[in-house]
Amino acid sequence: MEFNKLIADMQIDDSVEGFYVLKNAYPKTASNGKPYLSGVISDKSGIMEIKVWDYPGPITGADAGKVVKLRGEVSEYRGMVQMTVSRFRLADDRDRYDVSSLVPVAPIDVDDTFRYVEDTIASITDLPYREVCEYMLEKKAGALRSIPAAKSVHHSFLGGLLMHTANMLRTADFLSGLYPDVIDRSLLLAGTFLHDLAKDEEFALSELGEVTDYSVKGQLIGHLVMGAEEIAGVCRSLGVSEDRSVLLQHMVLSHHGEPEFGAAVRPLCAEAELLYYIDGIDSRMEIYSEALDGLSEGEFSAKVFALDKKVFRHPMT
Repeated sequence: MEFNKLIADMQIDDSVEGFYVLKNAYPKTASNGKPYLSGVISDKSGIMEIKVWDYPGPITGADAGKVVKLRGEVSEYRGMVQMTVSRFRLADDRDRYDVSSLVPVAPIDVDDTFRYVEDTIASITDLPYREVCEYMLEKKAGALRSIPAAKSVHHSFLGGLLMHTANMLRTADFLSGLYPDVIDRSLLLAGTFLHDLAKDEEFALSELGEVTDYSVKGQLIGHLVMGAEEIAGVCRSLGVSEDRSVLLQHMVLSHHGEPEFGAAVRPLCAEAELLYYIDGIDSRMEIYSEALDGLSEGEFSAKVFALDKKVFRHPMT
């Protein structure tokens, strides 16, 4: 019996016991009239189908996203590896497990990265922009440190929003120095920091912090509009001028670039244009990073749908 074995390492005939994430579950009835459960479990390394025979409940699809403790045997059925589960229950407060082994987490030091964001905001020389960012940083600190930046595609792991935000701030700070006659550094840094902060309201999260779906507001309004509305309210409460408030709202509303990509308006100032490209750079580089992971030198990936092409891993000099 092996405990908490990674799914990617499981072999046929393995006996395993441990904690895994229940991705979905479907109560069914067998041909003999007995109830059973068909489902999928996951950890940070992969997913696996499970069957729990003679199982009347209580676990159902409503428990998707929760942690389960199980014992089972790995087998093969019609060419697919699956697990036949003999013991099965939801994890409870008495159980101890490592979340980082169950769900992917950002490859960053969270405390160091958060301090970098704090320090960068403190360096914003325009006082009203800095005050808005400091207010939002305090309000959103918990979410910023923990939630993914997306449901899928890029930075979809725990801490992904912090990693994405910090990467973009580094790029924005560099580019503002490269184009000082065109770019207002304070506006660019403020817009970069604020652009995705409404994602904490856009996402529906599992108990482990993974994005399971979009909230009702997320689907009906979206994080661009929600973010702009929140910024407008914060600016009013802090006495920030209407001109600055509108510019910050424009940065958030336009950071997807074009309406077909989800932008509420197109970027109409240099800082908004640059924010759109900075966002795209960091998003696409993370997609490349994940696509290249596991490829050997000289090997092409399968088609990466977020890039609409396959990618090539060349030797690194």
